[in-house]
Amino acid sequence: MLLAVDAGNTNVVFAVHDGQEWRGRWRIATRADRTSDEYGVWLLALFQHVGLSPAAITRCAIGTVVPAALYNLRRLAREWFDCEPLVARSGLDWGYQIKVDRPMEVGADRLLNALAAHQRYRGPLVVIDFGTATTFDVVDGDGAYLGGVIAPGVSLSIEALHKAAARLPRIGIGRPQAVIGRDTVPAMQSGIFWGYVGLIEGLVARIRAEHGSPLKVIATGGLAPLFTEGTMVIDHTDPDITLDGLRLLADRNPTPIFHRTTLPDTLKPDPD
Repeated sequence: MLLAVDAGNTNVVFAVHDGQEWRGRWRIATRADRTSDEYGVWLLALFQHVGLSPAAITRCAIGTVVPAALYNLRRLAREWFDCEPLVARSGLDWGYQIKVDRPMEVGADRLLNALAAHQRYRGPLVVIDFGTATTFDVVDGDGAYLGGVIAPGVSLSIEALHKAAARLPRIGIGRPQAVIGRDTVPAMQSGIFWGYVGLIEGLVARIRAEHGSPLKVIATGGLAPLFTEGTMVIDHTDPDITLDGLRLLADRNPTPIFHRTTLPDTLKPDPD
């Protein structure tokens, strides 16, 4: 079985794939100082809850945009599952071209989204990921990654409003009943929700015009279903895009060899 680890700025998602389907998904808040033992004790309790054995894990793939978290996630794979993890980075065999100026700087999540979206939906497409940042990633008809757009995430915008304006409260995100808010909170909710709908529709229109051909639009991330309700430009909502990208990447690349006799050396922090 494959243990897939998607470490984002807000949450780390762990998932197990048995070759046919995902057997479980669990998330924990991202903390760069969280130790491998903390991850291990927490994760094995969840394994037991769904009837999974840690001995069944034979492969591990990690995708992270938080370099400081990688050290302990690697230790988790080595110490708790006796396997060397495959770490998603631009130098691996992705099965497509990365047509940007600095491939090494592209977040692993964006490359994983491009890989899985092309595999599942084909055709030129845009993947919108509603994470800590809201990203728009463009993939051509051959699956090549062409770059994209990075905008502040919804939660970041809400927090910025609350912190920068003394009289504005912290609000939850939801679809307001009306665009014109008749009180402070409804007005803020309208600005966030319909403002992001306008962002989505405006950027997709400009991306399509610049690309010069129709593009399918795929949405992922926790808030994708909410915003899909507010616009017609999103064609599909897919919560498993990043995890499927890790699975596909692990299938394309050789499983790294883990030597327990060299464990102390391999646990030194990576320079990257």
